[in-house]
Amino acid sequence: MSGGILLPLRRLMRLGRDSQGAVAVEFAFIAPILILMYFAIAEFTDGMIAKRRVSHVASTIADLTSRVSQVNTADTSDIFAVGRTVITPLPTTSLRMRLSSVTANSGGTSHIDWSDANNWTPYAVGATVTPPAAVISANQSIVMAEVQYTYNSPVRYLLPNGILLTQTYYLRPRISNMVVHN
Repeated sequence: MSGGILLPLRRLMRLGRDSQGAVAVEFAFIAPILILMYFAIAEFTDGMIAKRRVSHVASTIADLTSRVSQVNTADTSDIFAVGRTVITPLPTTSLRMRLSSVTANSGGTSHIDWSDANNWTPYAVGATVTPPAAVISANQSIVMAEVQYTYNSPVRYLLPNGILLTQTYYLRPRISNMVVHN
């Protein structure tokens, strides 16, 4: 009879020492965390790429505008088309761009000479703006390019409302003292 009791006890002890299924159980605990980390890193990377593209759009449209002495509405439309191309393959529906010429008077107050926008409201001529002091001095003019973009996550569960990315870029005109809008 004692042999009958020892047999199940031996099997139970052997089962306690058996580690064949331990790896599968550990993987089952760790896999969801690893998968979540993978998606978080991918999402963070996509957001950083979007931020970099927004910055590139702002610098590109400012650069194109500062390379000429005068622009018209058709020119700025073409410049905005370049901006939409730069941000691709991201969707362009939430992309907002604004170009403005800013001049500081002798007292250092900066005002808008002209402004044109795409999917946004342009500034009123004569409106006062405050660029950083290191960017513009009295009696100088600069080109100000502003870009806003709402980054929407492909996985809406993580970021249901999106993140607003903004960038403002300032450049001095290269050919003349001021870029004129006709």
